Amino acid sequence: MTDAVGWSSEHTEPYRTVLFDGEFVSHTALRASIIEEEDGFTPRQSAVLQSALNLLVRGGDRALTTAGVAKAANCSKESLYKWFGDRDGLLAAVISFQASKVRATTAGKAPRDADAFRDHLVRFAQDLLDVLSGDVSLALNRLAIGQAGNQDTHLGLLVLARGRRMIGQRAGALLETGRQLGFLAFGDPEEAYQTLYGLIVRDLHVRQLLGEELADTEQDFEKQAIAAIDQFFRLYGTGIKAAGTAVPASANQ
Repeated sequence: MTDAVGWSSEHTEPYRTVLFDGEFVSHTALRASIIEEEDGFTPRQSAVLQSALNLLVRGGDRALTTAGVAKAANCSKESLYKWFGDRDGLLAAVISFQASKVRATTAGKAPRDADAFRDHLVRFAQDLLDVLSGDVSLALNRLAIGQAGNQDTHLGLLVLARGRRMIGQRAGALLETGRQLGFLAFGDPEEAYQTLYGLIVRDLHVRQLLGEELADTEQDFEKQAIAAIDQFFRLYGTGIKAAGTAVPASANQ
């Protein structure tokens, strides 16, 4: 059985393997695949996808045509087809590109002490708040919600699959790294991630989607991120300062 962030609750080696893309892989291999995915766009492709995001925000998904993107990004339609395939492929890439701005990796090198690991989580939290509160994400989510209200769930499902769940998978790999190194103790990876997400985002995103302006203190995302990770460590932290033997999966259940 697989949860929403891609973990399996039934495998027998909670410290060694996770279920990703339908197969069990080591957490090290998963982290490597995540890093490769995050670095998957060339600078030129990233510039094109940013232009496509701007079109999407201004004109909705119907404005996202190959001709429109090619003109806005000053590239050929042939290049777009080569890089992204059809229009659905381009739309999926646009959403993946936006989600990739939320960094949730250890850059290929596992942190050897709890403070360094905490810094990675704080960076993830701050990135998540920055991205969710940005004009692009707010417009994209409002557009998807509006279409869902008209029984058109295509964009919303893409946002969930290529945005929310991809971020969840990357964050889940980071949490598993913390558990294996002994900095975190949790039994249910999905529950731990949902707790982390809730502590970071709270009701800020919903209020912004509804048009509310955040208070100045709420817009200090670095401070908000640090506070959220402090709360998360009070719930799941082991108190271990240096990397060591992972705690049992039953801890903190």
